[in-house]
Amino acid sequence: MPVNIPEPMAVLRLRGDELADTTIDTLFADNEIHHFNTLMRNFETAGQPVPEDLPQVARDYLEATSTPPDWVDWDLMETARLFFIDNNVHISTALSFASMPACYAVPHVAKLLSATHSLDYPANRMAATGQFTVYLMRPDAFEAGSRFIPAAQKVRLLHASIRHHLRRAGAWDEATWGVPICQQDMIGGQMMFSIQVLDALDRLGVHMTTDQAEAYYYAWRVVGAMLGVDQDTAPTTLAEARDFSDLYMARYLGPSTEGVELTRQLIDLYEQVVPGTLLDPVVPALIRYLMGDTVGDWLGVPHSLFDHVVPALPALMGILESVQEASPIGGMLIERINALTTMFELSSLTRGRVMHYSVPDHLKSEYGVRPHRNQRWTPPPTSPLLQ
Repeated sequence: MPVNIPEPMAVLRLRGDELADTTIDTLFADNEIHHFNTLMRNFETAGQPVPEDLPQVARDYLEATSTPPDWVDWDLMETARLFFIDNNVHISTALSFASMPACYAVPHVAKLLSATHSLDYPANRMAATGQFTVYLMRPDAFEAGSRFIPAAQKVRLLHASIRHHLRRAGAWDEATWGVPICQQDMIGGQMMFSIQVLDALDRLGVHMTTDQAEAYYYAWRVVGAMLGVDQDTAPTTLAEARDFSDLYMARYLGPSTEGVELTRQLIDLYEQVVPGTLLDPVVPALIRYLMGDTVGDWLGVPHSLFDHVVPALPALMGILESVQEASPIGGMLIERINALTTMFELSSLTRGRVMHYSVPDHLKSEYGVRPHRNQRWTPPPTSPLLQ
């Protein structure tokens, strides 16, 4: 039986992002979108002059979104950044094999993702997500010369363009699915890239403090604000985020043909990234371990002998943490290996290129639409709102 969600949360399905939507609608109405994309291709770093020939509505948008929220706590952001540096390879694993499958397990989100990126280049979405996260976690992410703020500005416009196309084509059932990339789904996505990552890290055996968990969520709250999430309605604390996430997932998780196809692409992609074929079954085993068998079945994730091996990962993580605590040199070596692994994964997905975020002029026609152990944070029980 479907879970009922509170009315304040339900009305978020009817709202998009007024600033970005107005910008995109105006650019399309004035037939400026090709010109805009050409100019914006070289607008890659914060603080550089805005292209002179940019339409006024685009200049106004870029000016309005050129700085982070004035409420940002920079000490919390630094805690999140250091946590990411210490655990970058584990966070990348969680993003790839928990966050993305969680998106695919929401049928209307899977349908939208299938309709808005080419099946011929499945690495693009993962590469863009990984690159975006790396930009966010750099020490100069919000300073002049960084790439994060322009990336956030473009992703926000990309979301608005998807709303524009689907509405114009009449290819989206808003009465059933809500506004495309509505406020509720934007917050849901924020949960998948924060709460779902923290839960996956805990399941992998990564120890973290409560302060680190809260800081990591806070960083993605800042991201949400910069991507157009209305901060008057979004969860502000980790506890509030847990309630929202549990309600959202309980209400919308389910099987779909698009979810199966997207998951198959994800598995194929990482089997290509990992050299050889011996470890190929690790990828689906990781997804099943992190998401559970029910979601794994919905997404068509195959079983393998590694289903019985992957659950040993927390024990392995415990050994590595012991090495880090006992030996500074060993810890430095492990951190270096982690950093190199993350760089290899990202370079393999991007093929050495910088991923550009441009506004599509059409949609896919074939679819139509390091802490001490006694300071460990553990996920709380299921939200009482579901009980």
